[in-house]
Amino acid sequence: MTTPSVVKKSFRSMRGSTALVPVASGLAGSARQASVVSGRARPVAAFLLGALATTALPPLHLLPLLLVAFSGLLWLIETSRSWRSAAAIGWAFGCGYFLTGLYWIGHSFLVDAERFGLFAVPAVVGLSAFLALFPAAAASLTKLIGGRGAGQVLAFATAWTAAEWLRGHVLTGFPWNLVGYAWTVSDAPIQFAALAGIYALSFLTVVIGSLPALAFLGGGPRWRRWSPLVVAIGLTAALWTGGMMRLAGAGSGEVADIRLRLVQANVPQSMKWDPDERLRIALRYLELSQSGDASAVTHLVWPETALPFFLTEELELRAAIGAAIPDGGVLLTGSPRRTLSPDGRPELWNSLLAIAGDGSVIAAYDKAHLVPFGEYMPLRSLLPFEKLTEGTIDFSAGPGRRTLSLAGLPPFSPLICYEIIFPGAVVGDGPRPAWLLNVTNDAWFGESIGPYQHFAMARVRAVEEGLPLVRAASTGISAVVDGYGRVVARLGLNETGVVDAPLPQALDGPTPYARLRDLPLLGLLAAGLIGGLATRRRPLAGKD
Repeated sequence: MTTPSVVKKSFRSMRGSTALVPVASGLAGSARQASVVSGRARPVAAFLLGALATTALPPLHLLPLLLVAFSGLLWLIETSRSWRSAAAIGWAFGCGYFLTGLYWIGHSFLVDAERFGLFAVPAVVGLSAFLALFPAAAASLTKLIGGRGAGQVLAFATAWTAAEWLRGHVLTGFPWNLVGYAWTVSDAPIQFAALAGIYALSFLTVVIGSLPALAFLGGGPRWRRWSPLVVAIGLTAALWTGGMMRLAGAGSGEVADIRLRLVQANVPQSMKWDPDERLRIALRYLELSQSGDASAVTHLVWPETALPFFLTEELELRAAIGAAIPDGGVLLTGSPRRTLSPDGRPELWNSLLAIAGDGSVIAAYDKAHLVPFGEYMPLRSLLPFEKLTEGTIDFSAGPGRRTLSLAGLPPFSPLICYEIIFPGAVVGDGPRPAWLLNVTNDAWFGESIGPYQHFAMARVRAVEEGLPLVRAASTGISAVVDGYGRVVARLGLNETGVVDAPLPQALDGPTPYARLRDLPLLGLLAAGLIGGLATRRRPLAGKD
């Protein structure tokens, strides 16, 4: 992960050349008066600013550096000669942003290093280069709009947010590390997501982060040049204050007669499918499920593919599991599942099973949003590679989100692994659930920033929907979160143990975001585009 000290050292090494970024070096003055970064150094500066931006995301949350990163990016865009050169700047920024923010994906290739280790670096670099096309599009659109002053900032925020939204939907979508997640540093600022969602929070974040650029892109009296920074501070204060006011009136009710036990067995991924470890893994889950004071526990929750077995085919194992389930309760656990298609082809599913005390499977949900290359190989006829997960058969996608209703539990929406990261897509059609259940296996990513980012995104889904979240992760982070995104109970990364907690109550009625979805976002984007076009002027002439 790139740190502030590394970035400062990189900028110091550029002294003596024409590679000076006014935002990073603290120079004041208009863009025409400032030294322009030389052609070759501009992408390097953009890359470093992108890497710097990731330090504001979980788990570091160095929020002030967003002012440097996004103000610097806007300055580089506005001093580009054309929309094409601006796109190159945006792509370089995106490469820095995604390489440092998604490096942990390479860890999954090292779980079976003999088969996949060679692809770790190319996979991360290739994915980052592809995802960087979205910031490139945002930068080129900003240049084309050509706004001035506040309109300049609004146009940039509009273009960036539209690109994030597209990234979350194109080719099945990958809305990881949206810049709005920087605010998960605290419960207060993420309350804005209940009003308009995470994409709208990203819009506001880019506005705040890029406002200081106006100090370098405009002229006039000194007080006027620095007033955008004051506005940025004011918007931050308003975001925080509004969230604190919402939380001040927040209740903390619990569902009566329900106490959950989340089991985190902390099994390394490299050990999970070892035939010699299968029995020991099952015993570890059973022992943890019955450890300590289990008398008050009513329901058990195990993570995604908790056991290296096809539980629907293991009658004796399910009987042993049933003996560990509290009387009248149920176990909710992830498990792979095998079936035959109508034409006799084998099918593989990543499922959530509900197992009763007698060992019977009383309900199932099949994961609908699968991970490309992890659970299935896109373009399999063209790409001669195996998927990362066990087995040679691709997983099949389930029919979609739905609400499960089980005796003794309020209805809930099951979400497996990264299904939780998709805003507005965690609740299916039909009756509204009373809580969200996320089972996941983050053991693939070791002790990296990936699991922290995943948990932060899951918290924001709870805020958006006004629904409590129950999250069981194989190696962490397992937690119970209320409908305001506040952590009720938690077990950290790579810890072995259980989380015993009540089930929080859902908020009274859907949140504005749950009712309106992206309509407020469309209003923001329209206002930003109008603001940019209304202040349109000929682009600044800068060196490439």
